[in-house]
Amino acid sequence: MDVFTAAAAYFSASYQYIQIVHKYKVVKKPRKRRHRWMLKMHKNRTRETMEQQLQEMLVEPSHEFNNFCRMSYTDFEFLLQKLEPIIAKKDTKWRECIPPKIRLAVTLRFLASGDSYRSLHLLFKMSTQIISKIVLEVCVAIYQVLKDCVKMPNTEEGWLTIEHGFCSRFPHAIGAIDGKHVSLRATINRGSEDFNDKKFFSIVLMALVDSNYCFLFADVGCQGRISDGGVLNNSILLNKMIDNSLGLPTPTPLPNGNVDMPYVFLGNTAFDLHRNLMKPYPGEYEEGTKEIFFNKKLSSARVVVENTFGVISSVFRVLRQPLLLEPESAKHVVMACIVLHNFLRKSPHSSASYNPPGTFDIFDGDVLVSRGSWRDDVPINPALRDMRNIPRGSPRDAEQIRNEFATYLHTRQ
Repeated sequence: MDVFTAAAAYFSASYQYIQIVHKYKVVKKPRKRRHRWMLKMHKNRTRETMEQQLQEMLVEPSHEFNNFCRMSYTDFEFLLQKLEPIIAKKDTKWRECIPPKIRLAVTLRFLASGDSYRSLHLLFKMSTQIISKIVLEVCVAIYQVLKDCVKMPNTEEGWLTIEHGFCSRFPHAIGAIDGKHVSLRATINRGSEDFNDKKFFSIVLMALVDSNYCFLFADVGCQGRISDGGVLNNSILLNKMIDNSLGLPTPTPLPNGNVDMPYVFLGNTAFDLHRNLMKPYPGEYEEGTKEIFFNKKLSSARVVVENTFGVISSVFRVLRQPLLLEPESAKHVVMACIVLHNFLRKSPHSSASYNPPGTFDIFDGDVLVSRGSWRDDVPINPALRDMRNIPRGSPRDAEQIRNEFATYLHTRQ
């Protein structure tokens, strides 16, 4: 082999070696210099322009601000005063922070409209990333400052006050109970933990409502994969009821009755019958029987919880479609809507605009006279969906109590 042949073989082997090394070696590309740290459309955002956006709605005579935030400006300022120490941020030498007033407005608009972060980014001129952080932080803070708006009584006198609102329809009723699946888009890195037997991702909401369409209790967060029966049997409220730790009134006779009867919650067929929880008779019965009359009375009294869920979904439209959020974030959003609902229902400044006349179903006795306005725009694919009805056996004492209620109501129709 001459010198030229040896040199050619050497260079050929070296070239092949370099190619192999380059193929498997991770080559770190030089980092491109960032030319801008915010979009051009965001550069003209100042505290003055953000404040001006809200002020323009306030001067409109058509109550644009109330529609935008779902509350009066008086309640907005009251809520802001409570939240400001929690959600306020500090300015830095690079930029000014987003004021607490705008943080609250962004969150309320997200809850009220159900718009995507992308849409809110175009409205408020801030990035989708910061909007997602603001919404979560403010929802947590809203629940923190308003959580006392959702509170069960802990004395017999408190429960009897609630019973007074139900007594004309169903004596000894102390609340209407219901459970809902909060539908989610497919969750990330959680497998089938939140995939329920109805074939969609969800977490579970359990709620108790009084006759004034306000929440007395709400618990959200149970994984959707747990069967509906397991969710109901393991809920905090039902466990307290079984343990007799709710402080319910001592059983007393019904009006003009002579048999001591317990005070009861009103549920649907998804719940177990219990001495403190009544549900309709299953199956079909002839018209005029005590079972049919009992079912009608229970349904007309329990319609308050259906109306409450319907109204909260129609006002806070984020609940009108599956939530594009992780389960923990969805929990904070739902609980913020619930405490805001009670806060606005009881507010002298916002209750008239929050629930104008005609919002709820109107009954004459057990007959529906007028459908609530929230029923005119029921979404096809809502976030809040009914639990599945599960047939179960009932304790004998609970059946006897239901029969006593049915006989009493039927003889006094």
